[in-house]
Amino acid sequence: MTQRLFTPGPLTTDARVRDAMRRDWGSRDAAFIALTADLRRRLLDVANGADSHVAVPLQGSGTFVLEAAVGTLMGREHKLLVLINGAYGRRMATIARRLGLTVETLDHPENAPVDAARLAAALAADPAITHVSLVHVETTTGLLNPLEAVAQVVERAGRRLLLDAMASFGALPLDLAGTPVAAVLASSNKGLEGPPGLGFALVERTLIEQAEGRNPSLSFDLHAQWRGFAADGQWRFTPPVQIVAGLVEALRLLETEGGPQARLARYQRRFDRVAAGLEPLGYRLYLDRPLQSPIIATFVPPSGRPFDFAALYDRLAARGLVIYPGKLTDAETFRIGCIGALEDADFDDLVNAIAEG
Repeated sequence: MTQRLFTPGPLTTDARVRDAMRRDWGSRDAAFIALTADLRRRLLDVANGADSHVAVPLQGSGTFVLEAAVGTLMGREHKLLVLINGAYGRRMATIARRLGLTVETLDHPENAPVDAARLAAALAADPAITHVSLVHVETTTGLLNPLEAVAQVVERAGRRLLLDAMASFGALPLDLAGTPVAAVLASSNKGLEGPPGLGFALVERTLIEQAEGRNPSLSFDLHAQWRGFAADGQWRFTPPVQIVAGLVEALRLLETEGGPQARLARYQRRFDRVAAGLEPLGYRLYLDRPLQSPIIATFVPPSGRPFDFAALYDRLAARGLVIYPGKLTDAETFRIGCIGALEDADFDDLVNAIAEG
C-alpha cells in the first residue's frame, strides 16, 4: 500500500525526486562538486540572497543546522533573545543554553503571533541583546509569525535576526534583498519537498566571515564548512550524495512550478479543502484564520464526545493516510500537513475517511 503523508515533513516526494536519488555519486568527483555548487546557487535563488548571503548545507536534520548556526554565529560575548510561541521556539532556546550562551525568552501564547511592539520594548530595555531568533511558521500549530515587522524592529535596534524557516522556506516568499535577516535556517524535507537528511543556512557573508574558530564543534562548524566549499567545492566530511541529488531535483521542480508563490497557492488550496471538509464534522481550527499558514493545520476535535487520536491515526494509517499528533501543551489536537507531492483529491480522500469514523 502506498502511504500518503499529511505531515509537516518528512513528506510525500515526487517520483522525479526519488528517481534522482537512484544514482551513486563519488563525493570528490567533478560532477558531484558541480551538483553541490548548483544546490547552493539554487537555495540562494529561492530567497533572492545571492548578493548578500552564502549557502552552507550541512548533513543532518533541521535541528542540526539550528545548533550549527547558533554555535558558529554566536559566542560567549553575545546574548540571544528567543521569541517563543510554540515548541520550536523553545527548542532554539534549549540549543543556545546547551551551548552555554546567554539566553532570554519573550514568551507568547501558542495561539498568538509574536508581538513586534513587545520585542521593540525588550530590545530597548536590554542593550546586551545582540541576536534575536524567530520561528517563521511555528510547526506546533501552523501559526505564521510576522516576519517583516520583526525584521524591521531588529534592524532598527541594530541587532541580528536568526530565522528558523524550516516550515516556510520554499513555500512562503522570502526576499533577502528587502528583508533584513542575518541567517535563514531550513531543511530539505518540508516546503522544498525534498528528501530528509540535509539542513542548510543562508548566512550574511560579512557575518560568517567573522565566525572563524568560534564553534567548539568540529562537525557543526559552518564557517569551516563554508571555507571548504569556497576552497574546492567539496564537503569536509562524507556528504549525503543521494539526498543532495534529490534536493537539487526538488529545487528544479519548485522553479518549474513557478517558485514559492505558486507553491503557496497550491498549499492554500489544499488547506481550504481540508478546513471546509472537517468543519461540518465538528472539527475546528485551533488558530484564528488570519494567523494560520497553509503549511500545517491544527484541529481541535469535536466537543461533547470522546476523542481517541491513536484510534483515528490507526484507522487512517490502515488506509495509507498518515496524519500527525498534536504538540500543544494546553489542548487536545491533531495536525494535518498540506505540503508534499500529493493531489488535491488526496485531501478529499482524507476528509472522507475521517468522516467515516
